[in-house]
Amino acid sequence: MLEGKAVVRETDMPEVIQSHVMELAYQALDAYEVSDCQSIANFIKQKLDEAYGPAWNSVVGKDFGSCITHLCGSFIFFRVEMMEFLIFKDGKDFSESREEAIGSAAQSQNKRFLNA
Repeated sequence: MLEGKAVVRETDMPEVIQSHVMELAYQALDAYEVSDCQSIANFIKQKLDEAYGPAWNSVVGKDFGSCITHLCGSFIFFRVEMMEFLIFKDGKDFSESREEAIGSAAQSQNKRFLNA
């Protein structure tokens, strides 16, 4: 497992969801070898799909490029030591406002904590 602190490089995600995503990243790093980027990414994607609904994407690695479109309030790019994480949600309905997207995600997060 990588022991370093997560450093957020870019995000438009509410802090509560950022914390959840980084918690999932640490869980994945505990569960899988650092070199198994595909399993780490899949773990994070599955957990986010369960918590906030489908259409999450997770890219994990040490050297990659990207050009994406994402749902407002669902993007984070961070690193833990040498490992980088790009997490975002895409969707068919991009007319949803940032406030609606954040409100939906926050409601899902509150339900998760209430059910824990």
